[in-house]
Amino acid sequence: MPLLILVGLFFLAAAAYASVGFGGGSTYNALLILTGMDYRLVPAITLSCNILVVIGGVYHHMRAGHLSLSGLLPYILLSIPMAWLGGRMSVSEQVFVGLLGFSLLLAAVQMLLKPVTVSGPGNTSTSRLWLTAVPVGGAIGFLAGVTGIGGGIFLAPVIYLMRIASPRAVAGITSGFILVNSIAGLAGQLMKAGEFSPMAGVLEAWPLFIAVVIGGQVGSHLGAYKLSETWIKRLTAILILYVATRLIWRFIGMAFP
Repeated sequence: MPLLILVGLFFLAAAAYASVGFGGGSTYNALLILTGMDYRLVPAITLSCNILVVIGGVYHHMRAGHLSLSGLLPYILLSIPMAWLGGRMSVSEQVFVGLLGFSLLLAAVQMLLKPVTVSGPGNTSTSRLWLTAVPVGGAIGFLAGVTGIGGGIFLAPVIYLMRIASPRAVAGITSGFILVNSIAGLAGQLMKAGEFSPMAGVLEAWPLFIAVVIGGQVGSHLGAYKLSETWIKRLTAILILYVATRLIWRFIGMAFP
């Protein structure tokens, strides 16, 4: 795939995902894998792109009042060390693609089959929220570290299911969740002692970083101030389903050559 086309696709992915509070890591993964890049290098580039995209999202959602530290803390308390641990692990390419694809499919189906309309926080008590959010955040953080994404694409359906926040608040929480997990996961990826080092490949990916910075700013502004909450939910589910389908198709091709 020509570099110019890849840069354009990264820009579009960053804008689309940032509009719903995501970093776009799942699609960056898919695009890089489809170019034939060494799969061991993919997570580090993807996590770097995530960080650059969601920094803008966190800023815009905090400014708009959709994100607070108190609302984010239960989800990231355990996810940060677990994302670092997941980033340290090494898995085969087939396991990497399959785990990512089927996890995303489950998230998409859940959102499409369980529509939730929430105008504000639900009746979930603080203690119940912490008892649920801490282990959920830890599990998603570990999965995010292994697969090289921020994890927001897994977290959003869970929050919708729990009925504890509006769609804009979900977008804000997932932005913050992705930021801290991407930093922790990237640290784990770069600290794989005695193994393949992705540092050189990350530095060579600078055109992609420029593309996602610009696209992320456009998308996060639209999501925080312009798009309706109904469209935020629809875009979230559609994006997850599309990426899951592409990855599962690749996984099937690897499993049954």
